[in-house]
Amino acid sequence: MSENISVPEPPPVPPASAWVPLRHRTFRMLWLVWLASNICMWMNDVTAAWIMTSLTTSPTLIALVQTASSMPVFLLGLPSGALADIVDRRRYFMVTQFWIATNAAVIYTASLAGILTPAVLLMLVFSNGIGLAMRWPVYAAILPELLPRIELPAGLALNAVAVNGARVAGPLVAGMIITSAGSAYVFALNFVVSIVAGFVLWRWKREAKASVLPGERFIGAMRLGFQFVRESQRMRNAIVRTATFFVHSTALLALIPLVATRLGGGAGEYTLLFSCLGVGAIFSATQLPRMRGKWDRDQIAVGGSVLNAFATAAVAFAPNTWVAAPAMFAGGMGWIVVANSVTVAAQLALPDWVRARGMSIYQMAIMGGSALGAFVWGRLAEFTSVPTSLAIASVSMLVFVGFTRHRTLEGIEDHTPTHPFDEPVPARPVDPDDGPVLVTIEYFIGEERAAEFDAVMAETRGARLRAGAISWSLFEDLEKPGRFVEYFVCATWADYLRRFDRFTAADEKLHERRHALHIAEGPPRISRLVARHPVAR
Repeated sequence: MSENISVPEPPPVPPASAWVPLRHRTFRMLWLVWLASNICMWMNDVTAAWIMTSLTTSPTLIALVQTASSMPVFLLGLPSGALADIVDRRRYFMVTQFWIATNAAVIYTASLAGILTPAVLLMLVFSNGIGLAMRWPVYAAILPELLPRIELPAGLALNAVAVNGARVAGPLVAGMIITSAGSAYVFALNFVVSIVAGFVLWRWKREAKASVLPGERFIGAMRLGFQFVRESQRMRNAIVRTATFFVHSTALLALIPLVATRLGGGAGEYTLLFSCLGVGAIFSATQLPRMRGKWDRDQIAVGGSVLNAFATAAVAFAPNTWVAAPAMFAGGMGWIVVANSVTVAAQLALPDWVRARGMSIYQMAIMGGSALGAFVWGRLAEFTSVPTSLAIASVSMLVFVGFTRHRTLEGIEDHTPTHPFDEPVPARPVDPDDGPVLVTIEYFIGEERAAEFDAVMAETRGARLRAGAISWSLFEDLEKPGRFVEYFVCATWADYLRRFDRFTAADEKLHERRHALHIAEGPPRISRLVARHPVAR
């Protein structure tokens, strides 16, 4: 008698080349838009920082250029992410490009008119940062739509190449324009590039996902985004790791103008140091597939942090540009491997329906850390010296690496969308806005498996809250041993129905584990109740 034996398929192998995602036409188009957008960003920030050195000698004001650029993402990241999850992402991305173009036109005009002061410059840098706050979450949410899951790390590495290629190209182009034509014309080029990128997005034909349910409300969408991140251990780990890294690594970015000045250089040396940081990051990004074959994300992130810390210390005590430039190259190498490792962990922790909100909170951690770090290291440089500030930043980074090592970045949650259950059909029509909705589920559990049930229900609590429940509890029947009642509440009937569209393979597996512990005949009994609001007469 023969027997058919099913052999499991081997897991997909990650692409060996960092350039594989570029074979996808839409990804390639949007990657070029992302590259152009980041070139504009670096042109704007580098030029603004250099203009500030001509307006003031205060290290604090010079470092605050970095803070002004980063702070809008920290303040507006979550609202921007909520919008990116509930409106058309293509149009939203396009609007961000036109916002940045408009800001470039304003700062160009102000520069030509000679009305730039430290306060006006910081205000316009902050306004440009608003465009960045709108742009980053929507692009982060679009990316997983464009690539197979196995190519996502390579796609994120290519995004880092775009960011750091822009870190090289932006300062180089800005430096050439500053020396040949003047600072104002950097913003003119920024305007042109942003307008072109906006029209490229206008031509992109993205397929929107249709839904019979009304769209999420803005405030509720923000609440749920924050709630998902709060209940996700992996997202919390990624946020802590990235915030502590950027608080320290931003010391190099914020103080580069002063390092160039201390070494006796001008715009050329400043551009060189900035470019070395970007070249190091690009080189490291192209090596990431090989690194991932040898080490896990936690090991790569720790190694990159240590490398960045030593590079910062080397820049602090560099006697000349020829020593500082290789150190900046090493700092860029460390920067990109940490940023990529933590970003991949964050992306893999998020399902698509909440991705923009989750990544906006993640970006808030980056920009909040950068803004805080720029202020702290700038103030410290003002009270002590630039080398002292950089040296303390490098030592502090090594200390915090030790404190955060237990927050692992490893592990993959399967967020593949599934739809194992049909939506319930109520006995009477229910308006989508009716609510709150109370759902109760009755379980009968054997005494010998009560501890196992508690563990599963602890996971269930997080899953229910991440999917949109506003409260959750588990009750034990004091008169019927082994009977437990789980309840959770959704704000409206529409919010409850959205749970069925948000079901993932991980949720389905957790559902099977719960039901496997139920010992009564038939599945656990579910009751759905909608609130009534009687009015006294």
